[in-house]
Amino acid sequence: MRDGGRIAAAIEVFEAVAPRGRPVRLALKAWGEAARYAGSGDRAFVSGLVLDGLRQRRSLAWRMGEESPRAVILAALAFAWGWEGARIEAAAADETHGPGPLSEAERAALDAPRALDAAPAPVRGDYADWMEPHLVRALGEARIPVLAAQARRAPVDLRVNTLKTDRDRALKALAAFAPEPHPVLADAIRIPAPEAQTRAPDVESAPEFQKGWFEVQDAGSQIVAALAGKITGAQVLDYCAGGGGKTLALAAAMANRGQIFAYDRDARRLSETVTRASRAGVRNLQVRSPLRADALSDLEGRMDLVFVDAPCTGSGVWRRHPDAKWRLTPDQMAQRLADQDAVLEGAARHVRVGGRLVYVTCSLFTEENEDRIAAFMARHPAFRAIPAQPPGELGVTAEGYLRLAPPATDGFFAAVLERAA
Repeated sequence: MRDGGRIAAAIEVFEAVAPRGRPVRLALKAWGEAARYAGSGDRAFVSGLVLDGLRQRRSLAWRMGEESPRAVILAALAFAWGWEGARIEAAAADETHGPGPLSEAERAALDAPRALDAAPAPVRGDYADWMEPHLVRALGEARIPVLAAQARRAPVDLRVNTLKTDRDRALKALAAFAPEPHPVLADAIRIPAPEAQTRAPDVESAPEFQKGWFEVQDAGSQIVAALAGKITGAQVLDYCAGGGGKTLALAAAMANRGQIFAYDRDARRLSETVTRASRAGVRNLQVRSPLRADALSDLEGRMDLVFVDAPCTGSGVWRRHPDAKWRLTPDQMAQRLADQDAVLEGAARHVRVGGRLVYVTCSLFTEENEDRIAAFMARHPAFRAIPAQPPGELGVTAEGYLRLAPPATDGFFAAVLERAA
């Protein structure tokens, strides 16, 4: 495909995602199925341009003085990808494939965009207006740099599976991807964020991935999993296991000693857990399906650790899922708060006296984090917060909770609670 056709395709996909609200994954899939002629480079170009447009949707529209999908995509080419105006003009004007010649207003906006300094905070941070009071409460003045970092591409982080190998061997196996040792995590590897027009590296194509040497997992996710502490030989319940990413991290920390149970209220999310665990060499895992009414009844009051990766708004991972930022509503956020309270109630029943409960979200909002823990401890005075001890003492608040934010990692919150007699 020529550049004009790629740009026209990106505008078409962006139109389906915003303002129509279709998930970007489905919109890109539909375009790819219709455009059988598109090669891998074309698909990387279109998906990358659409995602970068979504990440910076408001600030790009502000610079152009227009919010249409066409305006955002043209602005992404200029201000996110660094294309010269003449290159954009030539591609757009391609009579056969392009989206149409630039208007005088578009040409002027690309040459002399509106300054962001005068824009409201939600525009500079690329988030919806209704989120402003919530983000002010959670982050204060830091909200602009944090949310601006959320509007940039993320690196690819890998967790080295210590059940199968070590970091030095994994680094050698991944040499083609320019890997770097993580500066804080001893068993993590970082691959820099991809440049414009390129996809994130397909590390799962490496033979060592199939051998179970590593898993794709953000450093923040690895850090919160490490809050489990020394759990070799312990009885552990991953109460919201989902696809099993943190389950596998916990299992590696246990060195295949003790027992780890994986549960999720959505049985479909557990479907890949057994396959992934087998590849990783995990031998101490039991998957408990919610299709059984008594799936966890025998574990009540017995667990040394209950890990709760709670359902949340996902506001901490918007740089990876930028379309979710624009679909989130106040009503959906309120539903997540109710979900989190219900999950905490269910999980707490399984913590033994002297055992710990680790509550985690990938959210920036205080309402989903500190507020939920405060409400839970008010209902359950037997639980008390103990200071989080992450690797490198990163992001520990005055209350002893863990808060992580971009650009260092995705956004995460974690609290460690202990059950007294």
